[in-house]
Amino acid sequence: MKKIIGLLLLLMGTTVFSQNKNAKASLEVDGVCMMCKSRIEKASLKTKGVKSATWNIETHELRLIYDERKTNLDTIQKRIVAVGHDTKELKATEEAYNSVHPCCKYRDDEVVNDHHTDED
Repeated sequence: MKKIIGLLLLLMGTTVFSQNKNAKASLEVDGVCMMCKSRIEKASLKTKGVKSATWNIETHELRLIYDERKTNLDTIQKRIVAVGHDTKELKATEEAYNSVHPCCKYRDDEVVNDHHTDED
């Protein structure tokens, strides 16, 4: 019995130490403009444990540095979809999507095309 308890404590201790306080990850997040960039980065940074969040307008890549002991990618993605932006894994609700500025309607082909025309 003591051996089993000792083994369980050892496994639990290994799990705690294997979490990285400076984990790096990237996510694909839909958006089209600087307002989207601001909203996506703020939602990420408001998640406890996120240290850095930088979203690229052209590639839609969100680069993160976060503390795995305090948060995880699922939690971060849930914060992002809550402010109206889709990720590759999760889709924002219609209510959340409709709350974004009309300029930010990334699901609307006309809005997306308008942004690409402005940048060319």
